[in-house]
Amino acid sequence: MSDSLESTPQQIRTRRQFIRCAGGLAAAVWAAPSLAYGQRSLSFVHTHTGEKLDVTYFREGVYQPAALARVAFVLRDFRSGAVHQIDPMLLDALHDLQLLNQHDKPYEVISAYRSPLTNARLRNQTTGVAEHSMHVHGKAIDVRVPGISVKKLRDLALNMNRGGVGYYPKSNFLHLDTGRLRTWQG
Repeated sequence: MSDSLESTPQQIRTRRQFIRCAGGLAAAVWAAPSLAYGQRSLSFVHTHTGEKLDVTYFREGVYQPAALARVAFVLRDFRSGAVHQIDPMLLDALHDLQLLNQHDKPYEVISAYRSPLTNARLRNQTTGVAEHSMHVHGKAIDVRVPGISVKKLRDLALNMNRGGVGYYPKSNFLHLDTGRLRTWQG
C-alpha cells in the first residue's frame, strides 16, 4: 500500500463497486423487512419414505428449533435412519427459490442428509457421488417440484448466485447446497 493520498483508477473503481454494493444491500433490507422478520415456511414430500411435512421454520426473526428438528427428521438418511441437523441456510435457499418461482407446492425430496457410511456405500455403487459430499453435513438436498421443470428450477437457482447447483435432467432433480458457488450437470 502506498503512502500517497492519490488513488489509482483501479482503487477508485473498487471503492465505487463497494459503495454501490453496500447501498444496494441497504436498500434491499429497507425494501424487504419481511426477509428479516417475516415468516418462512416450506412443504416437503419424501419420495422414499412417503413422509410429508408442512413447516414454518422461521418466525419473527428467529429460526424455530422445534421446526428445525422436524425438518431434520423428515430429511434424515432414509437408508440408515440417521438424523442430522439441516443447515437453515439451505432451507432459506429453498424458500427463496419457492418465492422466485411463485409456487407453494411441496418439494419432492430425493435425497437430503446422508450419513458418512451411506455416502461411502453410494460412492462404491454408482458414479457422481462426491467423496466429501455436502449431503454428509446436512448442507445439500436433491429435489423437484411437480409441474415445474427442473430446468426452470435450475435457472432460478443459478440466478440466486449462491451455493452449489447441480442439474440432473435425466433423473429429473435439482441439487442445491450451501457450499461454494459452483454448477454442474449430471
